[in-house]
Amino acid sequence: MCGIVGYAGRKRAAPILIESLRRLEYRGYDSAGVATVSDRLELHKSQGMIKDLERDIPELGGTMGISHTRWATHGPPSNENAHPHTDCKGKLALVHNGIIENFQELKEDLEEKGHKFLSETDTEVIAHLLESNYQGDLEKAVRTTVKQLVGSFALGIIHADHPGTVIGVRNESPLIVGIGVNENFIASDVPAILAHTNQIKYLDNGEIVIMDAGSVRITDFEGEIKEHEIKEIEWSLEDAEKGGYEHFMIKEIFDQSKSVHEALRGRFADDFFAGFPAALIQSVKIIACGTSYHAGMVGRYIIEQLGQIPAQVDMASEYRYSNSTGQRPLVIVITQSGETADTLAAAREAKRRGCYTVAITNVVGSSITREVDRTFYIRAGPEISVCATKSFTGQVVALYIIGMYIGKALGTLTPENHQKLESGLRTLPRLVDGVLRDTEPIKKAAEILKDKESVFFIGRNINFPSALEGALKLKEISYIHAEGFPAGELKHGPLALLTPQTPVVAIVSKDHTYDKVIGNIREVSARSAPVIAIANSTDGEIEKFADVVLRFPDTPAIYSPVPVAVVLQLLAYYTACARSCPIDKPRNLAKSVTVE
Repeated sequence: MCGIVGYAGRKRAAPILIESLRRLEYRGYDSAGVATVSDRLELHKSQGMIKDLERDIPELGGTMGISHTRWATHGPPSNENAHPHTDCKGKLALVHNGIIENFQELKEDLEEKGHKFLSETDTEVIAHLLESNYQGDLEKAVRTTVKQLVGSFALGIIHADHPGTVIGVRNESPLIVGIGVNENFIASDVPAILAHTNQIKYLDNGEIVIMDAGSVRITDFEGEIKEHEIKEIEWSLEDAEKGGYEHFMIKEIFDQSKSVHEALRGRFADDFFAGFPAALIQSVKIIACGTSYHAGMVGRYIIEQLGQIPAQVDMASEYRYSNSTGQRPLVIVITQSGETADTLAAAREAKRRGCYTVAITNVVGSSITREVDRTFYIRAGPEISVCATKSFTGQVVALYIIGMYIGKALGTLTPENHQKLESGLRTLPRLVDGVLRDTEPIKKAAEILKDKESVFFIGRNINFPSALEGALKLKEISYIHAEGFPAGELKHGPLALLTPQTPVVAIVSKDHTYDKVIGNIREVSARSAPVIAIANSTDGEIEKFADVVLRFPDTPAIYSPVPVAVVLQLLAYYTACARSCPIDKPRNLAKSVTVE
């Protein structure tokens, strides 16, 4: 969604705001804007990316201000719809991430009172509502205003009559506070302000922060003071930079041998699971969205194999509106950012139904951690590219470890098998390295795909989700239509779409499904569709059936989704490069979906 940065300090605000905003461009990039206060309110905004804003921005004065990069919801990208928005008097400026559900009725009432609207956004309603409620006390006006809003919102607010003061508000949409020396910040996400501070306070829902250069005060909507512990972020600024790579995505793909190791490090000790009610678990429900949903699907196979209990995977946007069956499964919610709106709502619904909840996330202190009973941090470091890579493999690693613990607690895993699985998991960084050491065959395969209009991905059992994830990666960054299928389902409809111009990427693992997948490849070849197989390095038969073979290091099938994922990520990346696509910021997409 949209990205917000606010600054109150003693340095010139505009350069800091723009530099920080650039680190949030993955959250939105159809327009951007900056507002500062010196002796008056100054504002500049424009349609397009941040570089377009910088090209013709005037010299903005002031040592406090707010900035915004937009991902459109209400109103198309335009200069008028870009944030910040102002009141009629040009005294107040405001930036917003979220959706105001009752904006139309509020707008009609404000128009009757004489307010003039310049944009199509829901956000502008907040600016005029603040103006209507303002009687000289900005903080009081903010408290009155937020109680009139229905929906999700993170806000940054400044006023010309209150120089030095920046106010932030959080309700559902994420907002953090950065504590510096003679300067303080608000932001939508940590990378925005890492160049200035790693001391962070996470706002909770229904909280307001009032800050200037030397102080930070956090209250609830009623004005009661709220104390927050400072969290020290372990990520470095270098972690959030490209480090010499052309794109964040390829950097993050190559980060995976390290990030997988970090996800595993120290996780086999029993202390992590102290108090975990695994012995009472009769079933598991995994809830997630997008790439995290595909990781959850892999997790279903892992948990059913290791724990021998039923596991089910639900999309978060569906679960929250589903009927309760009266069952009380262990609920695992997965979200990279910890701020995904549908997943947060699903976690709350699971708690309401009386379920024990576990979150798998990447961001310490994120909202999901305050909604669940237990949190598993994947420790992947910042993931900037919209296209998720290392978070996926980290989430799968987390599900291996949780599945192993459930199996051990339920007695379905013998100590010997548990040790064998643990040893196998420790080889995952090496398996990832094995793929990354030789990417040339994958680059060549991308040349086959670059001019195609449609690509199918097929897999079976634990690699059926891999097929779905591979299709998602290709479609979101190369703009090629791609679909993933269980290989056995081709004959139930999709075969009708195969032509010599429809490549099929087949994931082939040496397991009990091997012969069946080979049969499915034969069906594809009979329709003259080219086949790109992803297979174990020791598979000596696959060349007989596939036109191109991409290899991953030999490993038991249960571990194969991790190296297979890396192959599929690279295939999507190099295809998008060949098509000159904007890889880190694909059209119409944003990194963290914080609204429904």
